Order: sequence, then structure tokens, then C-alpha cells
Amino acid sequence: MLGPHDFHSPQPSYSRDDLLQSGRGGYFGPGNAQLPAPPMLMMDRITEISMDGGAHGKGHVIAELDIHPNLWFFDCHFPGDPVMPGCLGLDAMWQMVGYWLGWSGSPGKGRAIGVGEVKFRGDITPQTRQVRYEVEMHRVKRGAMTLGMADGRVLADGECIYTAKAMKVGLIRSAQNGG
Repeated sequence: MLGPHDFHSPQPSYSRDDLLQSGRGGYFGPGNAQLPAPPMLMMDRITEISMDGGAHGKGHVIAELDIHPNLWFFDCHFPGDPVMPGCLGLDAMWQMVGYWLGWSGSPGKGRAIGVGEVKFRGDITPQTRQVRYEVEMHRVKRGAMTLGMADGRVLADGECIYTAKAMKVGLIRSAQNGG
């Protein structure tokens, strides 16, 4: 049975081109974790990813999204009062947890399973220049199904505007990857 590391050697950071390749299934092999394609890809780059970083020493991911006034969600959410939907920031952090699970060598397709608590205390608007997502793994269970739990936060131009506790992502195996 081939695993993600049979297809890709982990790197400490990834460019937008790397993330787009991951979205096409180009990193972790058939049936394994991949990022969504634009416009649902909610990051432009991963600036840090580790197996032992973060507050719990169990791994972390830091990613960034450059904000441009012409991003698709500003036209529809809300006309005359454009803000990035908060659910997209949460989805970005779920994307990062799933990516980390594949990056760390676990097989299966990533699926968001839940979140314990989310708090919003600010907005991402067309005037925002950059969003930074920070995710810290605090539990990983590897077995028949891989489950990753993490805490995260979203910063808009350096100010923390969302926090999420106990985000859960599972990797579901198919027959193609030994499930």
C-alpha cells in the first residue's frame, strides 16, 4: 500500500503553485489528501509547516492569503457592505489541518468533521491587505481512520479576528488507498 510519502517528500513551506498542484492531487497520491481548487482554495502560500511546532509541540501550519478587492465573495457578501464570510476563514483552517495530516504521512481523503468553538470579533474587508491563518495541532489519532484536532486563529493585517478551538478533520480511506 502506497502512502503520501511515497509520492511527496515533506517541505517546510509551499508556494501558491505548490498548493495548486496539491489541489490537482499532485502531492500525496491518488485517494489521499488534497486542497480544493480556486476559488475555494483559501490560501496563497504555506509559510511554515512542522511536525513538532505549535503550543502543544505536535505540529503547526501557518498560511497566508493576499486580499484583493476583486475577490469573488466581496461581490455577493454583502452588496454595499463587503466582508469575507467567516465560514471561509474556518474552512481555510480545516483545509490546513487536512493538508497537515497528508503532509505528515497519513493516507485518506480529508473531510471536516467538526469544531468545538468559534469566535468572530472582526471582519476581512476589501481594505484588508493580508490574512494569516495559524493552526496548532493538539491531537492526532492514526488508525483505521486518521483524526486530527487543532486550534487556530485568523489574523487580518496582524490583528486576531477569529479563533477556533477543537477543529476536527478526518482522513477517510477508500479501497484505492487501503481502506
